[in-house]
Amino acid sequence: MPLKDIAAVRGRRYIEKLIAEGEHEQQDFKFMISDARKIARSVSAFANNSGGRLLIGVKDNGAVAGVRNEEDVYVVEQAAGRYCEPPQKVDFKAYRVDASVTVIVATIARAAARPVSVIEEDGRRRAYYRVADENIAAHPLMVEAWRRADTDGRGVVISLAGLESDLLRLIDGRLLDLREIALGLHIAESRARSLVVRLAVLGLVEFVYTGSAFKLTRAGGNDDAD
Repeated sequence: MPLKDIAAVRGRRYIEKLIAEGEHEQQDFKFMISDARKIARSVSAFANNSGGRLLIGVKDNGAVAGVRNEEDVYVVEQAAGRYCEPPQKVDFKAYRVDASVTVIVATIARAAARPVSVIEEDGRRRAYYRVADENIAAHPLMVEAWRRADTDGRGVVISLAGLESDLLRLIDGRLLDLREIALGLHIAESRARSLVVRLAVLGLVEFVYTGSAFKLTRAGGNDDAD
C-alpha cells in the first residue's frame, strides 16, 4: 500500500500520548524501515503475544522525526506477508503531528493461530515473542505448545495426578528450566518435555523470560489447580 493512499488525520496529541508510554510489550518505535526481516521479527513477536504497534517515524528516544521514506509501508507489508509464516495482516493509520510531519501507526493483531514464524535468511523458521521492549526467540516448548493448542488443545484431557500434579507443586512459586524439572521429578528430560507441553496447552504452566532464558513456573501464581 503506497503511503499516499493512507489518508492522514490530525493526531499530535494522540501520538504524543503513545510516545509518553515508551517502548513496551505492545509498542515499538521505528525511526526508519530498512530491513524487512528485522521488521518481520517484530510482527512475529507481537502476533505471538497479545498484539502491538509500530510507531514509524519516531526515534528510539521518543523524538518525532516523521516518516522519511515512501517505501516504509511497503517494507512492513513485505515483512508481514513475505517473511512471516503464516502471513500476517497489518493495519496502517497516518497521523499528522504538524504540517510537514506524519507518523504511521502500524498495528499487528494477536495471531488467531500460533506460532507465527519468521523465514530467516538461512531458510529456517523461528518464532519470536514480545517481552517488555524486546523481541525474543520463543522457547521450543512454547512453540510446540502453541501448535498443540491450535490442533488438539481442546481435546487434551489429563488427570492432575501423579507426575502432572508433582510438576505443578514443584514449580509453584519457582522458576525452573527443563533440566531442573527433570531432576526434581527424577525423570528423563524427554518425559519432562512432554509433561510441560501438555500443561502449557491447558494454560497451567507459563514461560517467564528471566533476561537470559525462558523458565517455567505455575500459571496463576499460587492458585490451587490440583
